[in-house]
Formats: sequence, structure tokens, C-alpha cells
Amino acid sequence: MFDEDQTWASRAACAGTEPDALFVRGAAQRQARQLCFTCPVRMECLADALSSNASFGVWGGLTERERRALVRRYPEVDDWQAWLHREDDELIAELRAQRAPRIIARMRAAQSA
Repeated sequence: MFDEDQTWASRAACAGTEPDALFVRGAAQRQARQLCFTCPVRMECLADALSSNASFGVWGGLTERERRALVRRYPEVDDWQAWLHREDDELIAELRAQRAPRIIARMRAAQSA
């Protein structure tokens, strides 16, 4: 379910950043993502982007490609906020880490297994 309470956005590390800096492609996404890994509300941002199917930009430290991979891998998830707060999942632990997760590599490995 989409979280209509957007008060978390005012506490985001990118709150004062020009939006164009977050809606970039290619190598520039790496730089945009670095800001996300210092953000106190990164998981709220990611949950919001996944719930609303945000198709462009870096949200919660993930690119649009990584978010699409998550949505494809977990089509049954209807509450991303709750899913991201689970404690028993290795992928979620990686998403919470203060570094870029290897979402695409994990999805490929899971498909090969």
C-alpha cells in the first residue's frame, strides 16, 4: 500500500538537493546514490518509490533498473514498507547496508539456481 504520509521527505539527505541531480542516468547514478547511503530515511524513500512504481531517478539508493528487478522478483509484495522492515531476509539486510546493494547480481544468481 502507498504511504500517503510524506513527512519523512523533509528529513531526507537530498531534501535540499536539486531534483536534476537525482534523475540522472549511467555513471552519474553512482554519485547520486552516495547521498542516499547517508540518509536517515532511506528505507522510507525506497518503500515509497516501490509502492508508487517510481520509474525514474535514484530513490532509496536504488536505480530504476534495480527497483524494477525487485518488483519483478517479489510480485506478491503489496506493502513494501512492511517488507523492508522484516528482519529475517539477507537481501533486506543488504538493502539496509550503507553501501550500494548488488540487487541485479542477486536476482541473476537466484534465477540461475
